[in-house]
Amino acid sequence: MERIGGIIGAAWIAACLAAGAIPARAAEPIRIGGIFSVTGPASFLGEPERNTAKMLEEDLNAAGGLLGRKIEVIVYDDEYDATKAVTAVDRLIKRDRVVAVVGPSGTGSTLAIVPKIEEAKIPLISCAAGRKIVEPVRPWVFKVAASDILAVKKIFNDLKRRGLAKVAILTASDAYGAGGREDIKELAPRMGISLVADEVYGPKDTDMTAQLTRIKGTDAQAIVVWGTNPGPAVIARNRGQLKIATPLYMSSGVASKKFIELAGPENAEGILLPAGRLIVEAQLPATHPQKSLLSKYIREYEPRFKQPVSTFGGHAWDAMMILGQAIRDARSAEPAAIRDALEKVRGFYGTGGEFNFSPEDHSGLSEEAFAMVRITKGDWELLR
Repeated sequence: MERIGGIIGAAWIAACLAAGAIPARAAEPIRIGGIFSVTGPASFLGEPERNTAKMLEEDLNAAGGLLGRKIEVIVYDDEYDATKAVTAVDRLIKRDRVVAVVGPSGTGSTLAIVPKIEEAKIPLISCAAGRKIVEPVRPWVFKVAASDILAVKKIFNDLKRRGLAKVAILTASDAYGAGGREDIKELAPRMGISLVADEVYGPKDTDMTAQLTRIKGTDAQAIVVWGTNPGPAVIARNRGQLKIATPLYMSSGVASKKFIELAGPENAEGILLPAGRLIVEAQLPATHPQKSLLSKYIREYEPRFKQPVSTFGGHAWDAMMILGQAIRDARSAEPAAIRDALEKVRGFYGTGGEFNFSPEDHSGLSEEAFAMVRITKGDWELLR
């Protein structure tokens, strides 16, 4: 079976073994916490994240561990519920005594656990995209999902290339949707985009025909939806039922085959979105700096879990690998040393792009992390 993907992955394992100095004997494992939405409405986010984190735990330990010690990834399922995320992080900190936490899957859950993380002074690498997670910079909080505002900029640049300037937005009322709405409203006037409708839906709503009907009555040249499943899939189905031909853009929060399945290929056809390059790996040139690591991750993950890779599993890959890089660079599994090393990670290629952290930037990605993708015949098409 293929082991951890990519040039950096192979180098990381080799360096970990070298840096560890001696093989693990009876040393305590390095315990890493994971909080993912494995079940519940956002299981399409959390299940591949959990799978990937546990896969990397097995891969690394099979290669000899980290710093001469085994790692133990302790995962709790928050069910996409912020209260359960807080309970989980309490257990990880107080009972399991982890040195760092990867996750949660969602922006709301991440923001809910930040006070606990800051009080305990252990590093957190979130898998969520909300800009508020890392702005303003918090010393112990990092993230690997590219910020929403970068995705908004990618969409707006695509609109401008197509000569479309009048936009209707339809955003979820949860933390992720609200953050996207703020970013859209902030960037629109600066980029020459006019918002002709501003509609909101509840993340548990099962019908958005009322909002779409109002949008249909405007002169919108494009519709931008911001949310995670199942809401965006419902919107795609309702749009089809209403025979709305206006171009539809989705956020990167639907970059999973689950969205196409829930919406139905006929309703998803032609939808545009910014996404990481993992889901279009086969369409990348061999010379692309992410190609090798993406290919290896896919070859290990898909046969093992009998499901296609998604952007979200990639977030866990990036968080785990960057955390391992920081532990190796620090030559320590002490939380403070890991935190300091995380701020110095530069030129690290993961599934999400090239990461360059600094004391002023705990996200580390630029707009180049995103490619524009179109759904064509039930699959992803990379737009050149």
